[in-house]
Amino acid sequence: MEYNNPSQLVKHLNFGDNAKGKVITGVEKLAKAVKSTLGASGKCVIYEDALGKPVITKDGVTVAESVVLLDPVENMGATLIKEAAKNTVREAGDGTTTAIVLAESLLKTVNEEQYKKVSIRDIKQGIASGVEKVVKHLESKSIDVAEDLLEHVSTISCNNDAELGKIISQAYEQVGKDGVVLMEESETDETYTTIVDGVQLESGLTSPHFATDTEKNKAELENPVVLIVASKIPSIRKIQSILEYVIKNKRPLLIVAEVEQQVKSALLMNKVKGNIKVNIIDPPGFGPTKRDTIEDLAFLTGAKVMNEELGDDLDLIQPDCLGEAEFSVTDDKNTVLTTSEIGVDLDARVKDVRKKIKKEKNPYLKRRLEQRLAMLSGSVGVINVGANSKVELKEKKDRVEDAIYAVKAALKEGIVSGGGIALLNAANHMNPENEGENALAVAILSPFQTIMANAGIEKYKFPEGDGVGYNVITGKLVQMIESGIVDPVLVTKTALKNAVSVVSTIISADCVINNIRVENASS
Repeated sequence: MEYNNPSQLVKHLNFGDNAKGKVITGVEKLAKAVKSTLGASGKCVIYEDALGKPVITKDGVTVAESVVLLDPVENMGATLIKEAAKNTVREAGDGTTTAIVLAESLLKTVNEEQYKKVSIRDIKQGIASGVEKVVKHLESKSIDVAEDLLEHVSTISCNNDAELGKIISQAYEQVGKDGVVLMEESETDETYTTIVDGVQLESGLTSPHFATDTEKNKAELENPVVLIVASKIPSIRKIQSILEYVIKNKRPLLIVAEVEQQVKSALLMNKVKGNIKVNIIDPPGFGPTKRDTIEDLAFLTGAKVMNEELGDDLDLIQPDCLGEAEFSVTDDKNTVLTTSEIGVDLDARVKDVRKKIKKEKNPYLKRRLEQRLAMLSGSVGVINVGANSKVELKEKKDRVEDAIYAVKAALKEGIVSGGGIALLNAANHMNPENEGENALAVAILSPFQTIMANAGIEKYKFPEGDGVGYNVITGKLVQMIESGIVDPVLVTKTALKNAVSVVSTIISADCVINNIRVENASS
């Protein structure tokens, strides 16, 4: 029998230790490439991109994404561990390398001979209870970030670039806890900060096709006009006049509204054709808070809110209903708009919201009001990153982005001892008689061990005492927090949880099935 398709997919089955062995090998290969970037003495990695150009980076998730292994089963192992890294960067913004190091160590540990006679269920239950203990320990040791520690957090995430760390921490000091820090390319080779008025909305991309930077999955619009509609936009005809206006004036368009799928499809088609630069986000909030947030946004951008349910006719919408922004950036979760100076009217609006917060008793409504206050009173710091070459710029941007997220995470949930010490201390709280907890206790030593190895320190003792660790630059034992060697709690516990989640799934498998392509198959 001749197959019409010259290439037929058939499956190859791998069982037991053979399957797990190949998966672990794939994980080890990926981890080896990534773990060299960890710590103060971490190295950069040079990889070839899809176009064959060399790229230098110290960002763990970027390195991981570049790895594709020839053996299909090994590649499955690598791909699964990549998920831990991607989930970590999605939730915490940093900690990708830590997640991969933890995942590799835990996977290797539970596959040692001493654990093979223990049921997988018991091991998984033990690991789960161990994670709870570690998280509890981290949260109990967490301290709020003071201004002097802010610089330490950003410097460490910038691969100990003190100058870059200072620029980022100063940006956060200027915008405050409620402010937002973004990154842009500088028009010169200098790196500096600019502070502008702006707002962050809890509303992300409605479609990945709106992204202008597919690698980072972000939609960036420069000097866009803003259309705000409180009711649903049912057809493209309703906003025809606005589309004609932005096309004629060559202005990007940000739409804040719920839209029917046909409208979204029509706009995407025009975007792909290059007719228009456009992005759509959903109005943030629910119920009354949604209405208030939309009005705040209209106030900040100078737009008029259109609502057919209140009698507005979208068919008659005019360009003078549009607002403006200097810049907009939308990622998976949030949209940040930088706006021009609003003036004294803003102060009155902020005071009004503060009064409402004091009077409000409902915890949910109070929290939404606090979010409105943050939106109205926050500003945006822009880190303009410059370099002497494109290669240096890419590497520098990766470090700055990591540092921005690390500081944000630190401000959110506090910090603990860095250099893998917080996890090392947490290992002392494991029950050695529980196989799962014991395996986790061994695995969470790996970030500390990797940092020491990257620093070239081969002979060392595990430090004793809470928060005591090595300054790998001086080689001396120090109190980590006092010395400014810190990690955000959110980053550390997110990396651990994602690493454990992926490993727990892998160890449950006993069969791996991969595709084999057979050319000119016949029977």
